[in-house]
Amino acid sequence: MPEVIINGPEGRIEGRYHQNSNPKAPVALVLHPHPLYGGTMNNKITYSLYRSFVNNGFSVLRINFRGVGRSQGKFDNGVGELLDATAVINWLHDQNMEATEFWIAGFSFGAWIALQTVMRRPELENYILVAPPATKYDFNFIVPCSSCGLIVQGDKDEVTKESDSAKLAERLSARDGAEVQYSIIANGDHFFNNNIEEFEEVVDRYIKSRLYMESGKVRKVKRDRRRRRKKKNIAEIKPERNYFPVKPLSSFDI
Repeated sequence: MPEVIINGPEGRIEGRYHQNSNPKAPVALVLHPHPLYGGTMNNKITYSLYRSFVNNGFSVLRINFRGVGRSQGKFDNGVGELLDATAVINWLHDQNMEATEFWIAGFSFGAWIALQTVMRRPELENYILVAPPATKYDFNFIVPCSSCGLIVQGDKDEVTKESDSAKLAERLSARDGAEVQYSIIANGDHFFNNNIEEFEEVVDRYIKSRLYMESGKVRKVKRDRRRRRKKKNIAEIKPERNYFPVKPLSSFDI
């Protein structure tokens, strides 16, 4: 995964980028949790999301927000971080001019930034929000939006109340054309410390389901010589709520 340096509003933005060999491959951006609480692009949930996209044939980028790692600038309470996300999406467009499918994903603070970005960038037709901080942050920026999404929430989250994430999912699913899946991880804390494999299964299943719906069949993707880790039966993962039925395939810091 090559290191990349992207020109951002406050100077350089550090990232790790995987370029799929197919120029028409879908593209994803992954955003990390709160910088002031140790959040970086190497956070385990952030990296897990990144890896899931790679394994499903995406070109995918994860970044350090301003003031984190080698990225220049300082924490800006979400305002500057939103500008960082916008800048790197522009960069992704330049790198993937033949791509027609763009995704964004974020964990906690990163989920808050990701959803704001969705509201401003209509080409982001799919999103994944992991433990969005609906208890602590204002989500009144939501406007009518037809983008499809997955929200993953632990029912033992000590940062975000499960009921607040459920309300957020309901608001998003009420929009015209929006298809929002809400998946609860039983006994999952904010970091899914004891549920990381289950979390990864939920994310992987969702990505595959959306690719299935978009193409009419599950895409056969080039693995880039990466070996898939053996996983437990996907049928064992049963989200407690779904605001839209995912068509079954034949068969993730503050």
